[in-house]
Amino acid sequence: MKNLTTYERRQMIVRILEEQSGIKVTELAEQLNVSEGTIRNDLSALEEENQIMRVRGGAVPRSQRAAGGQQYEERARINADAKELIARWATNMVEDGDTIILDASTTVLSMVDSLQNRRELTIITNGLETARRLSSLRDCTVIVLGGILRRDGSTLASLLGAPMLENLHVRTAFMSCAGFSVTSGLTESDVAQSELKALMVKTAQRVVALVDSSKFERVALSSFAKLSDIHHLFTDGTAPQDLVDQVRSAGIPVTVCGDQTTTTYTPDQQTRYRIGFANLTEDIPFGRDVRRGLELAARRHQELELLVADNRLSGELALTLADHFIAQNVDLMIEFQIDEMVGSQLNYKFSQKRIPLIAVDIPIVGATFFGVDNYKTGYIAGVELGKAVQQEWGGLIDALIVMEHPRAGALTANRIQGQLDGLESMIGPVGEDRVFHLDCGNTSEVSEHQMARILDEIPRGSRIAVICFNDDAAIGTLEATSKAFRLADVLIVGQGADRRLRDELRRGNSRIIGSTAFHPERYGERLIEIALKILHGEPVPPAAYIDHTFISAKNVDLYYPDDNGRY
Repeated sequence: MKNLTTYERRQMIVRILEEQSGIKVTELAEQLNVSEGTIRNDLSALEEENQIMRVRGGAVPRSQRAAGGQQYEERARINADAKELIARWATNMVEDGDTIILDASTTVLSMVDSLQNRRELTIITNGLETARRLSSLRDCTVIVLGGILRRDGSTLASLLGAPMLENLHVRTAFMSCAGFSVTSGLTESDVAQSELKALMVKTAQRVVALVDSSKFERVALSSFAKLSDIHHLFTDGTAPQDLVDQVRSAGIPVTVCGDQTTTTYTPDQQTRYRIGFANLTEDIPFGRDVRRGLELAARRHQELELLVADNRLSGELALTLADHFIAQNVDLMIEFQIDEMVGSQLNYKFSQKRIPLIAVDIPIVGATFFGVDNYKTGYIAGVELGKAVQQEWGGLIDALIVMEHPRAGALTANRIQGQLDGLESMIGPVGEDRVFHLDCGNTSEVSEHQMARILDEIPRGSRIAVICFNDDAAIGTLEATSKAFRLADVLIVGQGADRRLRDELRRGNSRIIGSTAFHPERYGERLIEIALKILHGEPVPPAAYIDHTFISAKNVDLYYPDDNGRY
């Protein structure tokens, strides 16, 4: 190499860059056995001839920069299905009110659609296409980092945005990469992009890496995060198992995302039992809290491996997922689904394979029940609503709105009955002619629509009490009355005390007086306790209940002091 002419050496550099996405000055100097100063002169000359593109610390092929938008679109198509799966499951780590970083990668871009149901997010990004798509999100603030526009037209790179990052408090940075290895960590082809990403990593409390299997065992020009900087890694089912094991051995949880389920491998896990969990839905805070609590509890037991799926409020999907869990040879199943009519079919599927079943909140005949004592939670809320009616309206109401959800079955109907009984214990009987029954659809959007419709039938200035199946119904009801400029007409009580409702209580003077807490964040610990007893052959009661507390503006910070430091 030392005897190469200047021309030969420079042509060698061009050939090297044709075979890899980028290279550093130090590496070229070592390979070609010349000084770093000589390499810098070579690179400058080659750039003047339009044969390569200089970047800070090294060089990349000219074609890499010239491809522009086509390159970005081509990257988006590589392993696209896997990227979408990874992004959808990674989005489950985002909660209402979070401040997050989304980098400019095509994988992280896929998260945007799944963020549609989150509220009051602050999102920082250096991706122009990411920012454009984020602009459609409701109640979200989007901060675009300044910088130099890359030739692909999709990304702002350079450290011009660094001062802004340094003054922000970010909960989670969602990052992808050009390459990933255990030794080099997350790497990028563009040095300026890598430097900005390194600052993103430094700014965030935790780093979540989204790495599809095509990135494994690839090392790009510049490293922006060591393996030890990563708090959680998401990948797809074709990722090399030996590398997944190496990441786990480093103490980092790895979630492998499939079409129907995900499997989270905890560090140094010695699996003895596989537990399946089909969640109610990931689209509401309650479901996400239950799933997260279950994952945290499972990590404390190295003998457990947890497989997670999303029933998406669909009984039909729950039946399909049941077959998938059976095929995955689960030792025990935890089922959280809304459709009472499919419960017997689910129990039949699992009992035929001798798989014990735990039903969450919605009972299934033949399964161990865990969850809400529905009548008690309703009665507690009804009494508190009655007290508020006495205080504000002298115990008189003109209408009672019942936001119910018949599809959930008889037991959850007890939640509504409990609220009615609790309310009437304080203000006396409410005639049926003053009661309006509405199906909340188990979502705030449906509840808002239903409440807006019924408000047209009730005169302004009426005293309207509202009892709700859950907090989504309470939030939707509040939205409708606010948009109709009729907040003074209503007093609302919720069920569940989820984050959105707790945040509403903290705003002060809310027309939602409070909600009975189901404490979904505590479900996981109790569910794992019951599951282990069943797996170890110990007796368990046919039903176990979570403890309940009525949460109001006066005590919300007492019971939930850590809402801003969410796990």
